[in-house]
Amino acid sequence: MADRHADWIAADWGVSHLRLWVMDAAGQMLDYRRSDRGTGRLAPADYESALLDLAGDVLPPDRATPVICCGAAGTRQGWAEVPRRAVPCPPGGIEGAIRPATRDPRLDMRLLPGLRQLRPADVTEGQETRIAGWLAAHPGFDGVLCLPGRQSRWAHLSAGEVVSFRSFITGEMFALLSRQSVLHPSVADAGLDPAAFTEAVAHAMSRPAAVAGDLFTIHAESLMAGLDPVVARSRLSGLLIGIELAAARPYWLGQGVAIIGTGEPAYAYAAALAAQGLTARRGDGEEMTLNGLRAAYAELTG
Repeated sequence: MADRHADWIAADWGVSHLRLWVMDAAGQMLDYRRSDRGTGRLAPADYESALLDLAGDVLPPDRATPVICCGAAGTRQGWAEVPRRAVPCPPGGIEGAIRPATRDPRLDMRLLPGLRQLRPADVTEGQETRIAGWLAAHPGFDGVLCLPGRQSRWAHLSAGEVVSFRSFITGEMFALLSRQSVLHPSVADAGLDPAAFTEAVAHAMSRPAAVAGDLFTIHAESLMAGLDPVVARSRLSGLLIGIELAAARPYWLGQGVAIIGTGEPAYAYAAALAAQGLTARRGDGEEMTLNGLRAAYAELTG
């Protein structure tokens, strides 16, 4: 429970979760809340009630409170589709945000736009706000951001703009293969063997065309030689990240790179890049998202 009513609310509404920060006018967090009612579980008519269930008690009764929201809520499958901004352009920001209709007069909802790229066709769904948060904290940064997640993204930044970006479904592939494929019985639910991981990264980068066969080898070795499940998990992760690094080489080779994220995925990407001789800077994903939402609110009120 927050100590007092919100001056505004920052929200990150993804496919699997809703995260929000109860904020004061100076940009300080009063409370943090999280729900598993992501966009993948909601119909358009459900969004307002889901938001009120999580934050209705901090809305002042006598005024409309700004709610600045990034993520999948602003996509075609979300609350309302926000037209994405074409790169090159600055990331994040309030420009282009839309205000979906709400019934509760205490809500002043703003859905932020993602980014779009025509060739190759690509889109963001909230990552642009993390990028904006990184630039708010590092305004002179020119280089590349790596954003691991369900889909990972590499973004080239220059002069405060996203010049280009590339998305990979590596995280989704890992989840599907480790949980729903023939590899499932062989793969541990957690853990990382650094040596097995980096060896698999190097192998995939040198022979990406062989990875489909190398994946089945994990299953076969588990059956015949009792492959350790953590080693199996590490090989799977390394092979998938390895082919991603091979494809994303123009983004990271010879560039200054920062990884925005935490936990095992961010560690894995940092280890994979380190094995290629590149030491990446690090940033916390939630912190950068909140930084980006703060910047959007400052534009709204400034």
